[in-house]
Amino acid sequence: MAPPARGVVLGLAALAAAGTAHAQSSVTLYGLVDTYVEHRNHVNAAGDAVWLLGTPAGATGSGGMNTSRWGMRGSEDLGGGLSAIFNLEGELSPDTGAGNANPFSRQAWVGLEGGFGRLIAGRSYTTTYDFILPFDPLGYAPIASWGTAGSASGGRADGMITGLSNQLKYRYTLGGLRFGASYGFGEQATSASDSATYNLAVSYTVGGLGLVATAERQNGNTTTTAPIGRNKRTAVHLGASYEIGPVKFFAVARDYKLDPIAAGPDNKSTTYWVGAAYKITAPLTLTLAYYKQDIKDGVRAGTTDVPGSDPSLAVLRARYAMSKRTDLYAVASYAAAKRAVVGISRDDAGFDDNQTSVAVGIQHRF
Repeated sequence: MAPPARGVVLGLAALAAAGTAHAQSSVTLYGLVDTYVEHRNHVNAAGDAVWLLGTPAGATGSGGMNTSRWGMRGSEDLGGGLSAIFNLEGELSPDTGAGNANPFSRQAWVGLEGGFGRLIAGRSYTTTYDFILPFDPLGYAPIASWGTAGSASGGRADGMITGLSNQLKYRYTLGGLRFGASYGFGEQATSASDSATYNLAVSYTVGGLGLVATAERQNGNTTTTAPIGRNKRTAVHLGASYEIGPVKFFAVARDYKLDPIAAGPDNKSTTYWVGAAYKITAPLTLTLAYYKQDIKDGVRAGTTDVPGSDPSLAVLRARYAMSKRTDLYAVASYAAAKRAVVGISRDDAGFDDNQTSVAVGIQHRF
């Protein structure tokens, strides 16, 4: 039997070890660097073409398959299945070395995670963004996807809110069922509803089938002069995916509406996309996607959006995994519209009723 003094020492050591186990924490530095060489036509009013490395001059961010970024995330085990979690993430442009003026423009949040789910507070991707991402065949690729928004060339993009500040976000997963909800504080003294944002989403996965539904609403501020009221924008998504063998199929519809206080028509549109990803070999995946925006109303001063213009985007991408962290890719995109300008990128202006892009790039994750 151990002497009393020795027993006390062993007991204190055991307690310390138990406390250390409950207080285990980890911090991970991570990132993604993605850049490409691209040829794009109709980049100005004269109809000229340009060769690019990364984004066009004056644009922010960079990436052909994903936006380049870096960040830190971590967790601390609080015991009883509860953890404290955090994430800080910023955007960067490898072609110039520049970063966003806000160092953590993408994410800056802290929260708790446990059997009850996950609750975070701060700046984050929205619930809609999180839930629809797995249903975009191109994963919100910056130069070849209208999953987050349509072509901005006509003065409006009619898309989802991708990132939001002052946000409380909750997520709960039970088997193949996942539920999400978030609330963005408007922080206006006039009313708690002014500038507030609401998100709800649910998804279900069973076997190779995936289903998703999301709804979001963002309020404007109440006007103090006639007409009294506030702008409201809503976006609703319904989507499905199905994986069978080496092929995965995608289909999503987004119904968008901006209800303004000012006189004039609402902005209404429905955006559809379909796609398929075919894993030809273990490293090689071929993805085909098609996005179409049905603009139903909303001709406004300063825009070139025309009901019936039907902007669309067709994309073919080959992705070759050189390792678990490094990919090579080639992508060809073609956008077109009737009686309206259009661009293949959701972020860059268009100058003609069609645009073509061909790009090859490399992406590395760390």
